[in-house]
Amino acid sequence: MKVPAPLAPGWLPAVPPSLSTAHKYWLMRPGALTAGLRKLGKVQLRVLREYAQGALADEARGMGIAPASPVWVREILMSVDGVDSVVARSLTPLTASHGTWQGMRRLRTRPLADMLYHDRSIERSAFACRRLAWPVPFHATARAVQAQPAAGALWARRSAFWRLGQPLLVAECFLPAFWTHIERHPAR
Repeated sequence: MKVPAPLAPGWLPAVPPSLSTAHKYWLMRPGALTAGLRKLGKVQLRVLREYAQGALADEARGMGIAPASPVWVREILMSVDGVDSVVARSLTPLTASHGTWQGMRRLRTRPLADMLYHDRSIERSAFACRRLAWPVPFHATARAVQAQPAAGALWARRSAFWRLGQPLLVAECFLPAFWTHIERHPAR
């Protein structure tokens, strides 16, 4: 079964043609993002926050649940060779965080990929991407983690993982410093 992309207003099923080849690659790169980042250098993961809240409309639509439904949220920052590169926001219905997706609550500083790519019952949707702007839920988080608010657009992607009928929405925002870092190290 092909799982549709988690679209909502502003989320696109393909990368705009005006973006660079690097943007096109990273915004639609299949597989675990962490594995791709490790090919660029040493990856460190820092948990920013984990908490329960009501699902915001954009994310609820991406998971196919009702807005304001209780969800568990995990926000992390990944750096490559000390460069803050990607902010990720993962969420699932609160009941699923105690059942189907309970492993999400025990990851600590391990990447989400540790629980996603070893279970054949998990299906992943196609990617959707967009330029982040307010009021997309984690736009403020992505802006806040930058040491100095950098010029440049914040491009993000998201997909939904499904297991036993329960969604896990994962959004990843590539920070401007990431694009600068890969321009300086194109051979990697």
